[in-house]
Amino acid sequence: MGLFGRKKEEKSAQGKSEQKTEQQPAEKQPQESQKEMKVYIRGAGGTIVTKSILDGTSKLKWLFRQDGGLGNGWVAFGDRDSQEYVNDANNMAIVDFNTLADIEPTVVNVFYMPMGSDLEFRCDKTGKYFVDTRTGKEIREPVKHPAQIAFEKNLKFLNQDTYQPAFFRNLFTDSSKIKVVQAGEADFPTGEVVLADPIAYLGSQYETVLDRKIPAGSYPVELSVCLSRIAGLRIAAARLPISPKEAVRYVIAMPKGKEPEDLGQPGVFTFFGVDTGLACIADGKVSQENRLFFEKWEKENPGKNKYTDYFAALFQESFRANPEFQNQDGSFLEWRLPGSGLRTVLFSSGMGDGVYSGYWGLDAEGEIACLVALFMNPEYF
Repeated sequence: MGLFGRKKEEKSAQGKSEQKTEQQPAEKQPQESQKEMKVYIRGAGGTIVTKSILDGTSKLKWLFRQDGGLGNGWVAFGDRDSQEYVNDANNMAIVDFNTLADIEPTVVNVFYMPMGSDLEFRCDKTGKYFVDTRTGKEIREPVKHPAQIAFEKNLKFLNQDTYQPAFFRNLFTDSSKIKVVQAGEADFPTGEVVLADPIAYLGSQYETVLDRKIPAGSYPVELSVCLSRIAGLRIAAARLPISPKEAVRYVIAMPKGKEPEDLGQPGVFTFFGVDTGLACIADGKVSQENRLFFEKWEKENPGKNKYTDYFAALFQESFRANPEFQNQDGSFLEWRLPGSGLRTVLFSSGMGDGVYSGYWGLDAEGEIACLVALFMNPEYF
């Protein structure tokens, strides 16, 4: 663990951590109870800290993260702590990580480092920073949350011209990380396909009407639900199966009136925008009826919000009916337009707001087999 510049054998280190776990007193230290703790990181969890750091008789020197340890796994030793001192469990305390951050705020920079991290804290004329004792690397900037790293990778991955068929096939194959959910059915009386944020843009000039039509009819909407360790339950993609034939290649869905050859030209955008964290694949007639319905609803409900005052309760009903692969506020909803009864399926869009693209899956004859709206690559999450 880097204490006194020497490594411990893994076995003895494990034994020591177990000793601390069993004997560790859990009472709050005076510093915590006497003043309100500043919150640097919400939900940071408990951290094992030597009492010498808490009472100010030593300064932070060693910080390491135990896999399977108490709380968030972080353990902090002081510069004056001897081996005999840290071997005595009575000299250790469990406090909120923010208590340690209040003593030495630099620890916030390394909070998101992985289990097994082993760090030495340094303070010199160049500033305060940590050194990875295993690699010698200096850590002077905040380490990003794993979800933030995944999000940035995902942004670069999205909206490519095409992807390999195997990628989409895996997206809609059940695994330990992916569950394929039948979210409902959508009606396409005209066969004109629209991709849009159903709250902000469906029925407006900002929806994306696609270049190809599908046969009029009703189609199931399948969702690829990603069960992410770092981002929770997220919808990675939505698929509209058009025929039973297998898609052997995928092409980006162009907006109406544009051809694939127009890609890259000024003013040619293939994506649709999401500003409320929701998306849908809808028929052109559904889009227009949606616009007319909510124009009337907003006149009858001045100052009210379409999501909060209309859709939120419907999403809650959907969650109660199908809770297994939804978040508590509801992750998808089969909605019938009042009046016509035409159906469309609303669903959450990956990590939330952004710009996303649709992809036509084509069979061996070049005919449409499916349409996929892609939000995230589960591999990153």
